[in-house]
Amino acid sequence: MKTIQLFILIIAVSFNATFAQKNTKESAKLAFTRTTVVPVKDTKNGGQYELYIRLPEKYSEKKDIKHPVIYYTDAMWHIETLSGATEYIMENAILVGISWQKDINEKLKKEAGAHVSRYRDYSIAKSKKPAQQAKYQFGQANKHLAFIRDDVITYVESNYRTDPANRTYFGYSMGGGFGGYILLTQPDTFKNYILGSPSKGSTPHLYKLGNSANLKAKRLNANVFIAYGRQEKVLGSNADKFIAMLKARNDQSLSLKHVVVEGTHQTAFPMTTVRGIYWLSALIKK
Repeated sequence: MKTIQLFILIIAVSFNATFAQKNTKESAKLAFTRTTVVPVKDTKNGGQYELYIRLPEKYSEKKDIKHPVIYYTDAMWHIETLSGATEYIMENAILVGISWQKDINEKLKKEAGAHVSRYRDYSIAKSKKPAQQAKYQFGQANKHLAFIRDDVITYVESNYRTDPANRTYFGYSMGGGFGGYILLTQPDTFKNYILGSPSKGSTPHLYKLGNSANLKAKRLNANVFIAYGRQEKVLGSNADKFIAMLKARNDQSLSLKHVVVEGTHQTAFPMTTVRGIYWLSALIKK
């Protein structure tokens, strides 16, 4: 019965995601229901961002409840699907979407898109191409992680009734790779990690990082869900090496769930989201 319900939900959320792309204004209204947009500054590195904070429907009524929080990157791309999935599966969760940098260089934004800061913020290593490196400033995941720890989480936990023991990170593609970086370097940032199709450029660096002497013996003490699409051949192969590295650590504090969903890098996203949130809901109910 649960399998049938999950299948139906995947279809529903996938349909909503497709519908949202064709009806941007209307879907934005639905996604932003119960959502507050809060400006937040990176106090150490500079840069203005926004948080999209979506509260449970009865948050103001049940004042004795502390809520699990799902933090996610690429906020504007993922808000509709995550809002839909949690509405059905984890109605008690607070969603916190982290935007791209808002006050980015306008010329660069016009040339590369409003999401251009993700190349800098989510990437682990610098580019070997000097011109590309100078333009996009790759490899500043450590600074973005500091921003999330010091500014984002501090703000959320100071202003909302949250359960710090049940922080979750959700990231897809470059966001998934960034989540892997958080897991390996400062795993206590979150208790649960949902990493969807970690980008093929990030996983070799994660593999190398995880095997480094200073991180290899670190206990991760986390629950991790990793998924990718069946048609993502190169990405999937790289992700498998990353997964094998995590398993080889024999870390009893690490719980790892790996699934392969149908689809390409683009079409695997809705199913990854629903499967990941379903996995998370079962963990938090325990």
